[in-house]
Amino acid sequence: MAKLIDGKKISQEIKDEVKEKVAKLKEEGIRISLAVIQVGNNPASTVYVGNKKKACAYVGIQSLAYELPGETTEEELLQLIRELNEKEEVNGILVQLPLPEQIDEDKVIRTIDPKKDVDGFHPQSVGALSIGQKGFVSCTPAGIIQLLKRSDILMDGKECVIVGRSNIVGKPMALLLLRENATVTVCHSHTTDLKAVTRRADILIVAIGKAKMVDADYIKEGAVVIDVGMNRDENGKLCGDVDFESVQEKASAITPVPGGVGPMTIAMLMNNCVESARMKEK
Repeated sequence: MAKLIDGKKISQEIKDEVKEKVAKLKEEGIRISLAVIQVGNNPASTVYVGNKKKACAYVGIQSLAYELPGETTEEELLQLIRELNEKEEVNGILVQLPLPEQIDEDKVIRTIDPKKDVDGFHPQSVGALSIGQKGFVSCTPAGIIQLLKRSDILMDGKECVIVGRSNIVGKPMALLLLRENATVTVCHSHTTDLKAVTRRADILIVAIGKAKMVDADYIKEGAVVIDVGMNRDENGKLCGDVDFESVQEKASAITPVPGGVGPMTIAMLMNNCVESARMKEK
């Protein structure tokens, strides 16, 4: 039976550490604020934004909420971002995705000042990561690295397989694992014989958005399995991309859904906000 990797517990540890850092910065007269922009009222986005606001309140970061109607034009949104780029008191800017179809997400991400890109999505942030320079790292992959480190799971020299090549999880995840001296394979929809590849993995990270697709047949005995998925099963219950029940019998450690990777994303966002304030002071 696999050891459960408790994302709730580890994310709480990180938030408590961030809370201490924020308190110390306040003593030095440095206040941190995060601007969160939501366009429209996508129910999932509303939940995520609410969780981010709660986390800000907990660690002592000021949260500035911009809730725009669904019919907001691209130019109106870009103008708001430009104004926030110029505001000295704003350390981080986060635009909740997805955006309505009339708005180009790529253009929005590129408009955010890289020094305030606490989501780590700007091409400059991604470029810095790819060549090993300092910059903001996408929160979910950064959170996964912390899950592994704080669970005493060694990455150095291990064979790591990522299923999914998105810009938000798969690609930055591969770069972060390379930084930890892992041997990395990235799989996707065109991978031939996916099971043969995933069964080589000492650490398997699954981020494909298909409910319970990865079962025990995909897993090597004793592998560590990180489930990034967030789906609903046939009964409307939250589940991941991994069939937890079958895989936990074979894996040595596994993240649950919910309570695994999800809480880590917000904890790392809070950490990035602190780093943004520190960079500004330097």
